[in-house]
Order: sequence, then C-alpha cells, then structure tokens
Amino acid sequence: MRKMVLITEDLRRLEALGQKGREEYLASEIDEALAERYLERMIGRMIDVNYHLLTESGEAPPRDYHESFVALSRLGALDGNFARRLAPCAGLRNRIIHAYDDLDAGRVYDSLRDAVADLPAYLAGIRSFLEARSR
Repeated sequence: MRKMVLITEDLRRLEALGQKGREEYLASEIDEALAERYLERMIGRMIDVNYHLLTESGEAPPRDYHESFVALSRLGALDGNFARRLAPCAGLRNRIIHAYDDLDAGRVYDSLRDAVADLPAYLAGIRSFLEARSR
C-alpha cells in the first residue's frame, strides 16, 4: 500500500507535465528530466507491487519485469489486454535508468501521457484485487 501511495503522489506531479502541449514540454529540459524521473520511480514501484503480489499469492517470481505485468492478469488482478499494454513500460524504465542514447524525448512525452491515463486503472485494479483477497 505504501508503494501505491507513492505512485499516486508522483502521478499527481506528472499530471501537470502531461497537461503541457508537446511543443512546450519538448522545449524544456527540466520538464524532460522531471518526467523521466517520475516515470522511473512510478514504474519501479509498480514492478515492486507486481512482484510482491505475485510472490504473496504463491506464484514463482516472473522471469523479468515485463512478465510481472502479464502475470498479474493470470492472478485476476488486471485485465489481460490492459496488462499487456502496460508491460512495455518495463522497457522504458530500463532505457531511462541505463541512460540509453536512443531515449527520445517525444516518446517519453507520449509515455507520460499514457501513464496519466493508465495508472489510475492499474491502481484501481490492484486495490480491487487486494480487497477481494482480504474478504
């Protein structure tokens, strides 16, 4: 739950960046750096939540971060199509952390817009799963 609260806090901060137009966002190196950092933290925390839920449910740890999202659909925590749509964010996290040269600011902007749209549904799915499990 603590990680979910932290994700929610970062999401609120990211929303302000997502409200900027593409041109305005791309003109600011500070906005780019902030978006990358918020995305890195949120995705890292999502992966932590995924692994925790999976292992606490008796599942073997997934083979990689991408698979951690897909595996949540097998538990019933997330819809399968939604989980597969979220899974590539693990690759974005890796590109940000390892400072790969091919990190495109425009794609990061698109990813932050996707995160603003998708993370509330991710968090709601996890909360529903936890509530159902505690009954």
